[in-house]
Amino acid sequence: MEEDPNGKHPMSATTHIHQTHTLSHEGNGRKISVKVLRQSDPRGGSHWETFEVPYEPGMNVTTVLQRIAANPTNAEHEHSTPVAYDSCCLEEVCGACTMVINGRVRQACSALVDSLLADSPEGIELRPMTKFKVVRDLFVDRSPMFAALKRIKAWVAVDGYHDIGPGPRISPREQDEAYPLSRCMTCGCCVEACPQFNDHSTFIGPAAISQAILFNAHPTARVERDDRLAVLTGVGGIVDCGNSQNCVKVCPKDIPLTTSIAKAGRDTTLYKIRQWFGR
Repeated sequence: MEEDPNGKHPMSATTHIHQTHTLSHEGNGRKISVKVLRQSDPRGGSHWETFEVPYEPGMNVTTVLQRIAANPTNAEHEHSTPVAYDSCCLEEVCGACTMVINGRVRQACSALVDSLLADSPEGIELRPMTKFKVVRDLFVDRSPMFAALKRIKAWVAVDGYHDIGPGPRISPREQDEAYPLSRCMTCGCCVEACPQFNDHSTFIGPAAISQAILFNAHPTARVERDDRLAVLTGVGGIVDCGNSQNCVKVCPKDIPLTTSIAKAGRDTTLYKIRQWFGR
């Protein structure tokens, strides 16, 4: 129990929490400090710029960036420019708005301001991901991830688009195993957290490994299984994984990436054994 602000009556913790919540939502003039690591072009240097954004209930980080764009004046009351960032779906499906928010890689559209301020009352800090080249501000070039998907042939090859009848049946068990892997949105969270994915490594990354396992499990895409396994046994493949398991901890879709990596290790071993015996 705590004394109330007037010192007369004790109040429960629940009452205190409710009162604090009400004041924080109804207080007029409350502003959020937003610190952004900015960079004007891919070859330029970076610098910090702080903005003060009026608080609104139910805001997410995308809302904060929209408010800055509407009034790009920094905390020193100097006219600035809108913060560049990537976005598309605004519902954590496309992965485009991934950035480092208060030290954690995640999507801006699903990062709620109330939760961020509960953990860090002093404000919000936004940085671009560090494993990709910065295009401008928080907007990075994720093309290495898409290049990796091309390398492992993350598609189902077809002979044409005419009707050739029903495809092979997939059992409910196979569907249950494949669906979590299919939720990958190539957001970059896993490679941002991966110590093996960096400028000095050719590691293909956990997302591409998991997608290779997904398509090798598909009854039609399986015809290119050995091509995918050849990539995973080559330079930058599965052998470069250090098993830090950071990837599975930060994945916003809870994809069992370490399970895929373990399966890739088994599949590539059997692939090499078959090669040794000429099969």
